[in-house]
Amino acid sequence: QVQLVESGGGLVQPGGSLRLSCVASGFTLDYYNIGWFRQGPGKEREGVSCSGRDGDTFYADSVKGRFTISRDSAKNTVYLQMNSLKPEDTAVYYCAADFTLIAQALCVTTSDVSELDAWGQGTQVTVSS
Repeated sequence: QVQLVESGGGLVQPGGSLRLSCVASGFTLDYYNIGWFRQGPGKEREGVSCSGRDGDTFYADSVKGRFTISRDSAKNTVYLQMNSLKPEDTAVYYCAADFTLIAQALCVTTSDVSELDAWGQGTQVTVSS
């Protein structure tokens, strides 16, 4: 069974950090392009950061310099390190995988993660004092 499970969300003060994890089962993440998406209250879903299986990465302008995407092949896991968090980063964060779309396309063109090969249920991130 193909599955992605996110964890690591929570409540953090502005300026703080969180690391999200996305563990895959039923398939090997190394063979897929992976993305982190988010949907904040009253906002459309946004591709935050994506990692291509060829090593390419993409970051939305809103998170460039603050967020870092990485993979751990041994753990079949992808991470999103989030630093200098802002209230506008508050959202449900989802990870998703696709065999075909390269990193930038995955982040920019995906309108619904259910269009992709696999996606998780999301983890809530709340940035508030």
